[in-house]
Amino acid sequence: MSKPARALAAVNDTDVRLLRVFRTVVECGGFSAAEVELNISRAAISLHMADLEKRLGLRLCRRGRAGFLLTDDGRLAYEATLRLLAGLESFRSEINAAHGRLRGELNIGITDNLVTLPQMRVTNALRALKRAGPEVRVNIRMIPPNEVERGVLDGRLHVGVVPARRALPGLAGFPLYREESRLYCGRGHPLFDAPEGEVTRAAVEAADAIAPTRAQQPPEAADLQQTLNTTATATDREGVAFLIITGCYVGFLPTHYARQWVERGAMRTLLPDTHRYSLEFHAVTKTGAQPNLVLERFLELLKAGEADGMP
Repeated sequence: MSKPARALAAVNDTDVRLLRVFRTVVECGGFSAAEVELNISRAAISLHMADLEKRLGLRLCRRGRAGFLLTDDGRLAYEATLRLLAGLESFRSEINAAHGRLRGELNIGITDNLVTLPQMRVTNALRALKRAGPEVRVNIRMIPPNEVERGVLDGRLHVGVVPARRALPGLAGFPLYREESRLYCGRGHPLFDAPEGEVTRAAVEAADAIAPTRAQQPPEAADLQQTLNTTATATDREGVAFLIITGCYVGFLPTHYARQWVERGAMRTLLPDTHRYSLEFHAVTKTGAQPNLVLERFLELLKAGEADGMP
């Protein structure tokens, strides 16, 4: 007869510390990738994970030449870990709120390459938050929009900045930015030095083009993309920029992001009157989340940026 698994009688400080390591390993995708994030060696991470498995009485992951893989028990433990750590952070925030002190963490998820937007509302709000609460620890993750939304819903993130695509149950948001995108080619492309009259719709649609693989475009952008001769893809805006700069492709980029290359003469706008679209970005939080003084102050500062006309 097999020995019954032991139950976890209580969760102590050591367990919480090991669970934080476990969460980081899972989110980084393995021991090696977690070394930098945790600032400890892979050997130390392995010891921590072995200790956690012993304390829980569960096999959490498989590691070896095939790579890192969570077991079924590991996935269950990871989800439970997220709920536990989110609850601990909520408790700390509520106690600090009772003292009227801005202390604790602010975990933010942001879609890539928004830092060059001229409206610096996130930056200004973070600056004001740091001045109001010097002890607040800010953690920013640059991840795809769907991962930002998942992180806010499961409690890993307090707030996210994502394209306003659809209203997801469980999320509430408000507008932050409206971003304009245009079509570009790079120096060396046949259309780069062509006179305006020769940059026709037919010439643009015959050129090799890049399509983004992440769904963060409004319908009008998808319609424009379908008219192009897509021969390359990129997961994010930096990938699109890399390919445009080769001089071999045309592709859409936000005007604030492309400006640095346009001003250096490395990119050119194509058909600006017709090949352009706008995308709105929202700040999103989880509806019904526990009160969090740090998050509330940050959201107030974000909204004040619009009211006060922050640049």
